[in-house]
Amino acid sequence: MGKNKLLVPLAGKPLVRHAVEGAVTSRARPVVVVTGHSGDEVETALYGLDVTFVRNGDFSMGLSTSLKCGLKTLPTDCAGAVILLGDMPNVTSALIDTLIAAFSPQQGHAICVPVARGRRGNPVLWSKRFFPEIMALEGDIGAKALMDLHGPTIREVAVSHDGPLFDIDTLEALAAYKPA
Repeated sequence: MGKNKLLVPLAGKPLVRHAVEGAVTSRARPVVVVTGHSGDEVETALYGLDVTFVRNGDFSMGLSTSLKCGLKTLPTDCAGAVILLGDMPNVTSALIDTLIAAFSPQQGHAICVPVARGRRGNPVLWSKRFFPEIMALEGDIGAKALMDLHGPTIREVAVSHDGPLFDIDTLEALAAYKPA
């Protein structure tokens, strides 16, 4: 895109602000934003939102490093973490709250993933029992790589919109954006 895509204007505000506003208006607490490239500018784009920022100095080493930074920042008594991506503008507080409502590690629902049109999407809610495995990831991979190892603990949560499937990686996707 020629610059940090999270800072590209979309519907009157930076792309990243859409996802973070969804998080801060949900039941998820605390909301931790991991920054890497253009960290100062991303923090400026999120000015006024109730979030905790953590800088990932190793962002060039891949997505796993951002996951680790975020998990290290969480309180030790948290039950889990909703892992969101900053380039998904149609992830709403309602979607996040639906995942939280479906989360029940005691009943075997330790990973909650939204499903739209038969496809798994993001964000994903992970029980803290999986944090050590996420912390062991290396390189440019996310926690999704662990899902196949834990099939019986996954609760698929059907949603009626494509928000969990739509991210913005290209100018074409930016042009195709439609609010959920």
